[in-house]
Amino acid sequence: MTNFKILYAEDDETLGFLTKDNLQQNHYEVMHCNNGQNCLEEFKKNSYDICIFDIMLPKMDGFELATEIRKRNADIPIIFLSAKTLKEDRIKGLRLGADDYLVKPFSIEELLLKIEIFLKRSQKNSALEKKTYALGNYTFDPNNFMVFNEKEKISLTQRESELLKFFIEHQNQVLKREVILKSLWGDDDYFMGRSLDVFISRLRKIFANEEGIAIENLHGIGFKFRVK
Repeated sequence: MTNFKILYAEDDETLGFLTKDNLQQNHYEVMHCNNGQNCLEEFKKNSYDICIFDIMLPKMDGFELATEIRKRNADIPIIFLSAKTLKEDRIKGLRLGADDYLVKPFSIEELLLKIEIFLKRSQKNSALEKKTYALGNYTFDPNNFMVFNEKEKISLTQRESELLKFFIEHQNQVLKREVILKSLWGDDDYFMGRSLDVFISRLRKIFANEEGIAIENLHGIGFKFRVK
């Protein structure tokens, strides 16, 4: 599973290194920038899950940076880390669209907890917004366990629907058989493994005429849901 990506702006070299190292040890991918302008350019080029900004940054301060980020993405969580302790600064940061404001020196444990909370909230909002998925000529509706196009509607079982959604969320990635089973149903015993093969066989039949979609069997490893 892909790690969450953090865009981090901090011009203090020592603090920046320590914070980035702690975040990476907790399995986050971190892009660290030492000024606001470079951070904005990085945001324009790549996709991130959460932003963590110091306020006193060279070239573009954290407040201006957050304003520019919000023009481009209204939903991405933003956390300010700052030595500024005045209530007015905290209020300004929150009014600009920040989700939280931690005062330096901060606890890395508190920062990690805040990150986890905001990522979960962001994921939940994203999941609620995502009603359907386009798969070639078909549309997949996971909430109603259905795949359909202009000519037909195909009902899925709940487990077939869960499997297809898992494949879509990890498309073009190698997925080990035991990872699929444990992630979806918490068990990788023989009977669940046989059931998985049945579910995959059914999904293959549904998308048999879709040239850009295939469930590849990787012998001794697992599967890859290939989407062109």
